Amino acid sequence: MEEKEFESLVEEILSNGCENEWIEFKQDNSEPHLIGEYISAISNSACLHKIKQGYLLFGINNKCEVMGTNFEPKKTKGKGNENLENWLLRLLVPRIDFEILEGVYKTKKIIIFRIDATKKNPVKFDGVEYIRVGEYKRPLKEYPEKEKNLWKILNDVKFEEGIALEKIEEQKLFDLIDYSKYFSLMKLEIPQNSPAIINKLIEEKLILKRGKSFSVTNLGAILFAKDLDKFPKISRKKLRVIFYEGNSRTGATREKEHKEGYAVLFEEIIKYILNQLPTNEVIKTALREDVYMYPTIAIRELLGNTLIHQDFLEEGAGPMVEFFNNRVEFTNPGEPLIDTNRFIDHAPISRNDRLASFMRRIKICEERGSGIDKVIEAVEIFQLPAPEFIKDKRFMRVILYGHREFKDMTKDDRIRACWQHCVIKYVSRQFMTNATLRERFNLRGESDYVQVSKIIRSCIQAGYIKQDKSNRYIPAWA
Repeated sequence: MEEKEFESLVEEILSNGCENEWIEFKQDNSEPHLIGEYISAISNSACLHKIKQGYLLFGINNKCEVMGTNFEPKKTKGKGNENLENWLLRLLVPRIDFEILEGVYKTKKIIIFRIDATKKNPVKFDGVEYIRVGEYKRPLKEYPEKEKNLWKILNDVKFEEGIALEKIEEQKLFDLIDYSKYFSLMKLEIPQNSPAIINKLIEEKLILKRGKSFSVTNLGAILFAKDLDKFPKISRKKLRVIFYEGNSRTGATREKEHKEGYAVLFEEIIKYILNQLPTNEVIKTALREDVYMYPTIAIRELLGNTLIHQDFLEEGAGPMVEFFNNRVEFTNPGEPLIDTNRFIDHAPISRNDRLASFMRRIKICEERGSGIDKVIEAVEIFQLPAPEFIKDKRFMRVILYGHREFKDMTKDDRIRACWQHCVIKYVSRQFMTNATLRERFNLRGESDYVQVSKIIRSCIQAGYIKQDKSNRYIPAWA
């Protein structure tokens, strides 16, 4: 940070008066554990007061007198002789952004911890959540009303409304945002003058006007950034595509991190992925034709879901697509909002409504929540093993398997295929039978009837499907 900018920041902080619930002054009391407690308390309090950032300053006493400090954060160690900043980050849960700034103000050395307000959960340090009560730091659990109000605010936080970058001049704005891609996707003519372009971006809430400068919203950056690395707060949300040799993660042959916003890159990334996939040659109407190993629509829908339904407030992770010899894995940060057993039939729910809405408008994802239905239908046409949906507290993963003969499928593979086939039939107002399931598995002989009956029986015993009063097979939840 430049000297004048640092001085301006100190003056801005001091203009709030003396200490409050998101500003704390210290002179030299730099005990590491105490710093961690204050970071937790200030982050939580800033959120409670709907302040974007809070501050812990060294070199100013509690009478607002500029005294200077001897504190040297880069030389200070946490417990176990670990670098202070790394030690603090390790003990803060969830991990939040804080920045340590050093500078001079009125000839005195000042250290500033600039601390982002928490966005997902109350911040704990070393297992304890703290809050500021007036000028004092206290455990949050001692103040249930504050805790209740904090959770209410956190539950209302929308990623898309956040600010990715602020104080941007007009020309710099056009260097950061691919506005031409916006007009192209919306099938609109690009206006001939800058004000008209800017007004349209403001109307879509992709940018905001703040005085003479502009701010780019998280929605604007994640959709239309030319380079997400220019937006440090969300740069970790770049899409990674990795190709491995074999069926394990021991050797990546190709890896690409895509820096563009999702709307900018989507069609190109689909082309890139398809160009890397192996193909099989088949004969149709006497002509030879190359067919991809995986259905194009399945790749498209699963990639769209991976981008749209991720939890952007989950720190330190972004969306990823990994290709192995025998499968493709789509992983996004955040626990899904819908039970994985209801992905096929459930109405769409998104934690990122504005992002999902915009992606629907430009035809990247399905409007009626039928994307997973299309994936299952395409997988059945290709007669691939049933996709697997894996839910975790920190991530969601969908595995799309490559071709396997029926004899090579595991019992779990067969039960999963039976369940998904039953659901896809039910939501299309049809019913699974032994015959339709044999067709799904490409089992043509009548002698396969008994084998498929055993699969259906195992699926019933596992609690995935049941029989109705007319002895028709239906999903267990129906």
